[in-house]
Amino acid sequence: MSDRDKHLGEQHRSTGITIREFYDNNRERLVVELLAGEEGMSRLLTSANIHRPSLALAGILDLYTFDRIQVLGNTELLYLAKLSGEERRSALDTIFQFDLPCVVVSGGKEPPQHLVKLAETNGVPLFASSLSTARLFHQAIACLDEAFAMRTQVHASLVDVYGVGLLITGRSGIGKSEIALDLVERGHRLVADDVVTVTRWAKGMLIGSANPTLGHHMEIRGLGIIAVQRLFGIRSIRHHKRVEVEVHLEEWEESQDYDRLGLDRRSVSLLDVEISCVTVPIYPGKNITVIAEVIAMDHLLQLGGVDTAQDFAQAHQRILDSEAQGGPPGRGAAAAMPGDGNQ
Repeated sequence: MSDRDKHLGEQHRSTGITIREFYDNNRERLVVELLAGEEGMSRLLTSANIHRPSLALAGILDLYTFDRIQVLGNTELLYLAKLSGEERRSALDTIFQFDLPCVVVSGGKEPPQHLVKLAETNGVPLFASSLSTARLFHQAIACLDEAFAMRTQVHASLVDVYGVGLLITGRSGIGKSEIALDLVERGHRLVADDVVTVTRWAKGMLIGSANPTLGHHMEIRGLGIIAVQRLFGIRSIRHHKRVEVEVHLEEWEESQDYDRLGLDRRSVSLLDVEISCVTVPIYPGKNITVIAEVIAMDHLLQLGGVDTAQDFAQAHQRILDSEAQGGPPGRGAAAAMPGDGNQ
């Protein structure tokens, strides 16, 4: 492994989450309350999908995916309500012969008494949600995607600079924390320092957050541990931020050929998602904080369709072409830059 890649941690995906963890983390978002089966809260949820057991209640079990959260919505409850008491008990007994992780009754409906009894007897957590079935599915899938998402830990600092998530990386002791602290002092917002947890959400989006133990603390060599929120106020921190650009710090080497024009845009892969990467050579006296701000602003320009390096190169080429055709000598590439009032 090269020094360039050592800051990347091991990628991993959760193989399971207990029902209690899922409930504690998402109870407010899903508007759920526990009705029965509390002893089964340690059951392991291993699937990021949800299932409605309509066919299973009717006795069709060939494709029954019982290892998922089971949601009983209006369709299932209306079907059960039309059955006789014995048929209703038989239908519910059918699905409870499987090792269900949990059952959720949506729409604020009252669950059948036999369902409550089965949940308690079998130790299967039974929840009720006031959300409609469609809304519950939407929210629960988002929660499950987050719980089972690919994630890694990166030795870096993550700062929100002008709304752009800058992931500052480099070898230990190169000054990542000091640069992050300087950015915070200039009004930007710290997300995490030293250890950044990066999670891949849907649609190839990377979200960075702080390690729960470290929180928004920073270790400054020679000073020690500081609490950023206490020193700079609530506006100095963010709990989550999209990771958009990696700023990789390296010691200046005379023999190294560094990019001077910015025409060769680089990217790196993190959790199989490509993000922009800018390598910044550092030496004593160089103002990396201002450079980090400019990197963020330049990224915003690129998102708006403006590529300064390409514009400069094209303007310079037009001058060379004009001179080659016998035109007047150009005054330099800047004379033909778009938007500078000289065209």
